[in-house]
Amino acid sequence: MASRKAAVSEEAKIENTTAYNRIEMLQVADAVAREKGIEREQVLEAMEQAIQKAGRAKYGHEHDIRAHIDRSTGEIALMRYRQVAEEIENEATQIRIADAQAQNPDAKVGDFLSESLPPIDFGRIAAQTAKQVIVQRVREAERERQFNEYKDRTGEIVNGIVKRVEFGNVTVDLGRAEAILRRDECIPRESFKASDRVRAYIYDVRKETRGPQIFLSRTHPQFMAKLFAQEVPEIYDGIIEIKAVARDPGSRAKIAVVSNDSSIDPVGACVGMRGSRVQAVVAELQGEKIDIIPWSNDPATFVVNALAPAEVSKVVLDEEARRIEVVVPDDQLSLAIGRRGQNVRLASMLTGWAIDILTEKEESERRQEEFRTRSALFVEALDVDEVIAGLLVTEGFSKVEDLAAVPLDELSAIEGFDDGVAHELKARAEAWVEKRDEELTSRFHELGVAEDVAAIEGMNPARLVKLGEKGVKTLDDLGDLAGDELREILGADDIDLDSANAMIMAARAHWFADEQPAEEQKQA
Repeated sequence: MASRKAAVSEEAKIENTTAYNRIEMLQVADAVAREKGIEREQVLEAMEQAIQKAGRAKYGHEHDIRAHIDRSTGEIALMRYRQVAEEIENEATQIRIADAQAQNPDAKVGDFLSESLPPIDFGRIAAQTAKQVIVQRVREAERERQFNEYKDRTGEIVNGIVKRVEFGNVTVDLGRAEAILRRDECIPRESFKASDRVRAYIYDVRKETRGPQIFLSRTHPQFMAKLFAQEVPEIYDGIIEIKAVARDPGSRAKIAVVSNDSSIDPVGACVGMRGSRVQAVVAELQGEKIDIIPWSNDPATFVVNALAPAEVSKVVLDEEARRIEVVVPDDQLSLAIGRRGQNVRLASMLTGWAIDILTEKEESERRQEEFRTRSALFVEALDVDEVIAGLLVTEGFSKVEDLAAVPLDELSAIEGFDDGVAHELKARAEAWVEKRDEELTSRFHELGVAEDVAAIEGMNPARLVKLGEKGVKTLDDLGDLAGDELREILGADDIDLDSANAMIMAARAHWFADEQPAEEQKQA
């Protein structure tokens, strides 16, 4: 009797322990889900996979064994599945239709029959394997959650705590994820140690083999723009807009702003009362000096503003090349260029224009040299004195071709020229151009340039000679060039990129003409 009571007590104890383990399994799943910030379902699926793996290790990997954990009771069901088939190819995963119908009369070919397997008594190795599967699946789910949470947060500023620093690269704990602040994305001369608070800009989030990587930056131009948005309510509200930012991290920066409300000064709003707003940004950027520039839709005005505090006397734009020549007073040159070229470099980055700086003295000397060169050209080509040549240059003529092409009435309208002088100058210019073209025509024929190349719209004898001297003599030779290559041969000042591309396409036209009959023949 005593032994029977002991046996019943032991069975009850086992049953209670089993029930406790089932409940504990659900509690563990809930705890892991809360701690890792992932779905409870994902944790339970990981546990099911671990049990399946242990089941296959026990009963054989060739079997189709599946596990299911009841979401409310924690009951574990371990099942073996076999598919009904006419012919058996794999006895572990298939069952004959006759045997299947003996178990279930409604069974058809293609159905799956399941049979329960006894619960697994996890040994040490099986338990360790199950644990590894669960940990791996939970880690994968956590990584997926991190990626989905941060993939759309590129361009935001985040706050975190430094977790560790390795070779200058800072690992930052963002609370629900870790991020990397690489050494080259840190402001020069700033250092971090564990437990420091850090604010940075998310510039990239991407999946890698070791999980999602969140990359932070404190040198990115948009980091400064976002800091201003936090400090200046008008920027946050959209009243003031940041149009461009250029930074030399840790040293100096320029930011261009414009107001959508004419009653609000964008520069004053960004500076704040006694500089309070801009100083808050400067403090975050380790003392980086910030020039706040009023943005302008006019490139010349914008470049002049961007070069502040230097004064500008004159600007000359080349819109096609996006270059701008800036003339400054002699005593403003060093200020305009800045230490190690910093001011002009930042201004160029801010505006998107290449900036060439000249002093008034250098510009005057260059102008005089151009005047002498052009005057000498007219003196030699037209056989006129220096006074008349100088008048032509002053009126804006730079080439003899310009003089030959100008209407006679415009030429006679120049002060100091009467109709007779104007007529004689134009006649001499036309004669000079005609003689030069004859010489050039003879020259490009000597070079062997084909007539069909000469027939392309926009070609002239001077251009044909340049092509011939570079070995471009046929339509195929010309068609093989790129627009930039043709401009290099003819001279960037002589032809723009669109015209160069048009010439090249005209040279290639016969390629497509050759293909047309073959295509028509194929269709026929």
